[in-house]
Amino acid sequence: MRVTLRLHDTGAREIREFRPLSPSHVTMYLCGPTAQAPPHIGHMRSAVCFDILVRWLEASGYQVTFCRNATDLDDKILQAAADQHVAWWELAARNLRLFRAGCDALGCRPPDVEPNTTGHIPQVIRLIGEILAAGHAYQRDGDVYFDVGSCLSYGTLTRQEPQAEDFALWKAAKPGEPSWESPWGPGRPGAHLDCAAIPAEYLGSAFDIHGGSVDQIFPQHENERAAAASPGASYWWHSNLLGIPGIKQPGSLVVADILTKVRPQELRYYLSQAHYRALLEYSEDALEESAAAYQRVERFVFRARALLGEHGVAMRRPVLDDLPVSFADAMDADLGVPSALASLHATVRDGNHVLAAGDTEEVAAHLTLVRSMLSVLGLDPLAPQWRTTGRNERLYTMVDGLVRLAIDERDKARQRKDYATADSISQTMEKIGVVVEDTAQGARWELQR
Repeated sequence: MRVTLRLHDTGAREIREFRPLSPSHVTMYLCGPTAQAPPHIGHMRSAVCFDILVRWLEASGYQVTFCRNATDLDDKILQAAADQHVAWWELAARNLRLFRAGCDALGCRPPDVEPNTTGHIPQVIRLIGEILAAGHAYQRDGDVYFDVGSCLSYGTLTRQEPQAEDFALWKAAKPGEPSWESPWGPGRPGAHLDCAAIPAEYLGSAFDIHGGSVDQIFPQHENERAAAASPGASYWWHSNLLGIPGIKQPGSLVVADILTKVRPQELRYYLSQAHYRALLEYSEDALEESAAAYQRVERFVFRARALLGEHGVAMRRPVLDDLPVSFADAMDADLGVPSALASLHATVRDGNHVLAAGDTEEVAAHLTLVRSMLSVLGLDPLAPQWRTTGRNERLYTMVDGLVRLAIDERDKARQRKDYATADSISQTMEKIGVVVEDTAQGARWELQR
């Protein structure tokens, strides 16, 4: 099994060679949404980055078991429900449906298991009992607190010195709040303990990767790591945030609103184009540029498919042998998607050259390479996710034929030196938003954005 993949481990503060506990099987846990509000595209960035990691591990030959939790009860959810005058469970269920719908729209594969907080109260209570028995917690007025000072391993995710503040593992029942019976009296789980209790239930006491976004490192993941009574994760993997310049959180960038401006696959391309550890600042211009870049790749795929026909483009799940070395090396280097995209676009440019030459064998070879890379990134235009009706592809084929016809008429007018007609055709195409580039390999077109 390959051991060339290197990932940044937040716990070790360095890029480490990835060696899973099993030589052929990777176990992964992702801290999923806290359902106090509808998902914004910052949530989707984390989901897309993790989805690409899963896809790359599979392309590298691993079997992956992916567990993503959903926090359906905490202080923020209770406060938001009170503010909106709805039941906490109703608010959580609605927002979790929206989150899953956003993930589905962006082509993220569903997790193998998706546990929630309220479905795992017994596991939380059992873990609290273990922490108390180990002498790392204490009781006070029905609450149970983690005793930070008793745990020398606390704070190892980001700091050398222990954090001085204890935190609640169990909160005593309050009027109007949900509660469960426990050895310490009725109450509910405290901060972050579900993500310390749940992984062991589905992945075992030791597993490979615990993931999330950088805003979860403190205090959530440090608290989880301190409270965990088992070995836990070998690697801690965090994606960076997405925001608007001057605003910390992109809460106004609701997924449904953004999808009125670009297609889901174009939004996915935008969210994945930066390195997962880099801050991605949202702008309308950057979103438009990403959509245009994806469309250039998409046009090559559709034109190649039109030349080869349905039987010439059969695909399987990508494996390393299907991928350019430059792409694989980029992905192995801490999931270097920006460099991997450079490899993709270079292959598309070469593919356009062989398309212009009409070399079907080379077109097929380039199409296989391009689609294999796109599959790893979750962006293959011919994948079922993006071909639910086939309408976009049929529309593109029709528009491509009409544009080609106009270009042919323009070229004929030039050949007979009827430059007025040629210019008129060019101006008409420009007015309707078609940009034509004349190259040595022939004319290429794209929509002006």
